[in-house]
Amino acid sequence: MERVWDPQEEVDLGRTLGPARRGAGDPTFRVAADGAFWRGVRTPAGPGALRLAMGARTGGKVHARAYGPGGEWLLDAVPGMLGAHDDVASFVPAHPLIARAAMAVPGFRVGRLGSVFDMLVPAVLEQKVVGREAWRAWRYLVRRFGEVAPGPAPDGPLYVPPAPADWVRVPSWEWHRAGAEAVRARTIIGAARVAERLEGHDSAETDRRLRSLPGIGVWTSAEVRQRALGDADAVSVGDYHLPSIVGWSLTGEKTDDAGMLDLLRPYAGHRYRVTRLLELTGSRLPPRGPRMPVRDYRHI
Repeated sequence: MERVWDPQEEVDLGRTLGPARRGAGDPTFRVAADGAFWRGVRTPAGPGALRLAMGARTGGKVHARAYGPGGEWLLDAVPGMLGAHDDVASFVPAHPLIARAAMAVPGFRVGRLGSVFDMLVPAVLEQKVVGREAWRAWRYLVRRFGEVAPGPAPDGPLYVPPAPADWVRVPSWEWHRAGAEAVRARTIIGAARVAERLEGHDSAETDRRLRSLPGIGVWTSAEVRQRALGDADAVSVGDYHLPSIVGWSLTGEKTDDAGMLDLLRPYAGHRYRVTRLLELTGSRLPPRGPRMPVRDYRHI
C-alpha cells in the first residue's frame, strides 16, 4: 500500500519523527541506508510497518509505503504524524535565540506519532532514570514480548510494541531482567488494563485521565501528549534538565520549574515547541559535576 502526500510546507522527517525514537537501538524505529524512515506501529487495525521517504528525488513530497493489517490506517495517519495539524503560523519567537533556533530547523513539526498507550509505556520507563537505562529496558521488553513488523524492513527485523494485554502478562522476573523495578512495572500494567479509555480525547481530558492513574504525574502526561496528540504546549514540568536548559538559554542562569514556566509564559500554546527547539539546536549549560548514574537492577 502506498501514498504520496504533499505537505505544502517544508517538513523535516528526522526532527519531526525523532520524538518517537527511544534511543539509537529502538527496535520499532529505523533509518535505512537510503535515508528512509521506518516505524513499527500497533494500530487499531493490527500491526503495521511504515516507510517514509522525502527529499530531492521525491520533489518535496512524502512517499509513504505501508505493510500489514495496519497498513491502511498508517497511510491515513501520515499527515497527522508529520504535523499537518500543527499551527506553526501562530508561533511568534520573541527572544532572539528562539528566533534563530526556529530558523535553524524550519521543517520541525509537532506530529501525532502514535496512540496514547504506546507513547505512555516508554515514557514511564524513562521516569526518574537516565535515557540509556530506560532505552535498554524498552529494547529488551519490545523484542521479548512484541512482534516482528510485517514487510521487508532493512537491516534486520523491525518490531511492533506489545499490545496492552501482552504488557499485563509480562512476568515479574522479565521486568527485572529488563532493568525496570516494580514501581514502573506496576504503573505500565495498571495503564494497560484501561488502555482503551485513554484514547480518542483532547489534550486536557487525556491529561486528566492519565494523571488519575497511579504512578503517572505531570511530567509523564506531558511527554505522552507531546507525542501522541501533537500538543505543542505540553511542557515537561518536572524534567531533570529542562528548566536549566530554558533558564540558561533565555537568561544565562539556571532556574527551576516555576522559573521555566515564567520564562515560557509569552509562548503559551507553543511551550513544548520552544523547549524542543532549544534541544534540537543544542542549547544547554556547560557540563559540570557528576552525571546521573545508569542503574542496573538486573544483577540485584
